[in-house]
Amino acid sequence: MSQALQISEVEAARERLDDVRRQVSRVYIGEASALDMLLVALLARGHVLLEGVPGVAKTTLAKAFAHTLGCSVRRIQFTPDLLPADITGTYVLDPRSGAFSLRAGPIFANVVLADEINRAPAKTQSALLEAMQERQVTIEGERLELPDPFLVVATQNPIDLEGTYPLPEAQIDRFLVRIVMGYPEEGAEIAMLKAHGVEPPAPAPVLDPQDIGSLQAIADRAHVEADLFQYAVALCRFSRHHPRVVLGASPRASLALLKAAKAHAVLQGRPFVTPDDVRAVSRAVIAHRLILIPELEADSNARNGIVEEALARTAYQRPARRP
Repeated sequence: MSQALQISEVEAARERLDDVRRQVSRVYIGEASALDMLLVALLARGHVLLEGVPGVAKTTLAKAFAHTLGCSVRRIQFTPDLLPADITGTYVLDPRSGAFSLRAGPIFANVVLADEINRAPAKTQSALLEAMQERQVTIEGERLELPDPFLVVATQNPIDLEGTYPLPEAQIDRFLVRIVMGYPEEGAEIAMLKAHGVEPPAPAPVLDPQDIGSLQAIADRAHVEADLFQYAVALCRFSRHHPRVVLGASPRASLALLKAAKAHAVLQGRPFVTPDDVRAVSRAVIAHRLILIPELEADSNARNGIVEEALARTAYQRPARRP
């Protein structure tokens, strides 16, 4: 495909994504970077972990974003007594026909909102893990494909740990990005108070599953120079040899970093990836995958600090081209 046509495709894609931003902004008041990272995950076919204390609009952002996509949306409230069948569904006996039919669970949706995901036990998490990685579920030994696109947007409170089950490392690794939502700025909080008590306008769907597939295909074709592959791998390898890291970023993290950088380039209106795209998504992609030494495990800023150290100490060197 010619470079000129690719640029026009990217510009058209950016306009569609700006429509999503405008619709979500009718409901959500807060950091625009959180919404941008949701769009990155959508383009990169990845899942999102929204992390923050209660009351910072995690669920509001997730719901508004999901409804703009024009896809099927289901919400699951995770609790300690949640069973795998509550997510995947099960076969039930039809008394009229005497045959078993599938009663599909909420996982059979394009966008699944998983509220307080860390409150469900390991058996339930295993069912969700299969869906996130394989985009399929197994019910009574039968494998069933999930709809395309398929996106899990999970929320988690990092402070309240009573009655929770820490997510296993294998599942954390399946989240393309983690978005940490802090307290809003003063101006945003004042705007929120002014809007409180007034019925918010419902965000209108501006995309559909076919549109999303086309946008994802555009992101897949974003051009990446060979030296950027080396840069992405170097950032991940830095974490594997850090003295404060027990388990560094896996090769899956390198792949996620590249996919997220491509999506970020499209968001910026470019058909090619730059080192700045890699740097812009590195914290969201790498930090949550790191397991630190015990004395730092409870430090919420330590992981981000290691990623920042990797960015500062890993030089991007563009090799010389022969004339």
